[in-house]
Amino acid sequence: MDARKHYLSNFTDLQWDNIEHLLVKPKCGKGRQSRTRELCNIIDVLFYLARSGCAWRMLPHDFPP
Repeated sequence: MDARKHYLSNFTDLQWDNIEHLLVKPKCGKGRQSRTRELCNIIDVLFYLARSGCAWRMLPHDFPP
């Protein structure tokens, strides 16, 4: 994980370890680009949105674009 601000809605390392195996792994090969963002950061953003009820445009600036 990177060094961005911690939010109350962020997953802990233990929570992430418990769900990581359920998410789609990136495939190598034709037609698929490699991920440019860490999946744990994207999950944190989604939970922040669900928890706070804020609009997508109002996300804090330290979240990935």
